[in-house]
Amino acid sequence: MTPMERALSLAERALGSVSPNPSVGAVIVKDGVIVGEGWTQPPGQAHAEVMAVRQAGEKSAGAALYTTLEPCCHQGRTPPCVSAIVDAGVSEVRAAMIDPNPLVAGKGLSQLNEAGIKTLVGEGEKEARKLTEAYRKFITTGLPFVTAKFAMSLDGKIATRAGDSQWITGDEARRYAHGLRATADAIMAGINTIVADDPQLTARDDSGHPLDRQPLRVVVDSKGRLPEKATLLSQPGRTLVAVAGVDSSTRARIEGSDAEVERVPATDGSVDLMELVRRLGSERDITSLLVEGGGTLLGSLFDRGLVDKVVAFVAPTIIGGRGAVSPVGGEGVETIADALRLERVEVLRFGIDVAMVGYR
Repeated sequence: MTPMERALSLAERALGSVSPNPSVGAVIVKDGVIVGEGWTQPPGQAHAEVMAVRQAGEKSAGAALYTTLEPCCHQGRTPPCVSAIVDAGVSEVRAAMIDPNPLVAGKGLSQLNEAGIKTLVGEGEKEARKLTEAYRKFITTGLPFVTAKFAMSLDGKIATRAGDSQWITGDEARRYAHGLRATADAIMAGINTIVADDPQLTARDDSGHPLDRQPLRVVVDSKGRLPEKATLLSQPGRTLVAVAGVDSSTRARIEGSDAEVERVPATDGSVDLMELVRRLGSERDITSLLVEGGGTLLGSLFDRGLVDKVVAFVAPTIIGGRGAVSPVGGEGVETIADALRLERVEVLRFGIDVAMVGYR
């Protein structure tokens, strides 16, 4: 494993726990030996480069630092990493990519060069861009990166005509799905899915136990129909219910179930999804949003162009039935030429199931 590959693997450890900061890994090498390493800590704590410098100590002098993102050069909740690197006496910095944050955007490397430190950019860039895909969108637009996830049969159904949907895919695919939850800032589902499936909407380990850190659960519930005994209300973590135009008694009932209510303007009688997504980013620092359905919610998000990434699990199962539900509803398109065609597509295999992952 090269030093940059090690840095990338360290960056993965920070996914899901450092937003709105990016997940970064850093490694310090001297005389061909790793003498320090680190990854981004939760907000308000040290960044990856500072962690690596601290571990390396005096060995940082004359060493090379490998980092998955350009070191920051501005004062935020913590001092700039550039200062720590210069003070430590590092002689060379290799960054996988430039930080798209307008406050950095090449300025960090420029300051390092001015201090006499050699810099190189580009090694591991493809992998680093994938690790920072949510951060890159958030820092440049203020909006969260939206991933649509669903599991369907080979004939495109997410449930039988009677509404049964557990389980379409096998254990391996579901474990991967929990990994997606674990690295997301928030999970969103529509009220129809909550009523029909009564999901927990939690991130769990391989043994089925909830993880210590849970993403925010967001229920899109325009009319305030969330059942008082919905399972997700008794799970660890926080639940936000987005409503549109409900009366005070309905709001009080939901809040009495230990959920927070967010009143959002309505569009055609339903929650304005664009406004909801905007608020999640600007008011709650949600950088990554995983949407798990159902078809009505996913269709509306696709219709409004709000989806950035798709993770579609397909099981070699035929469900059939004109009344069986498909994963994406909404208005859709009139011609195939207008259909959304994913790019940078990757096909993953989980036992007998597959997942197609692609970007808008």
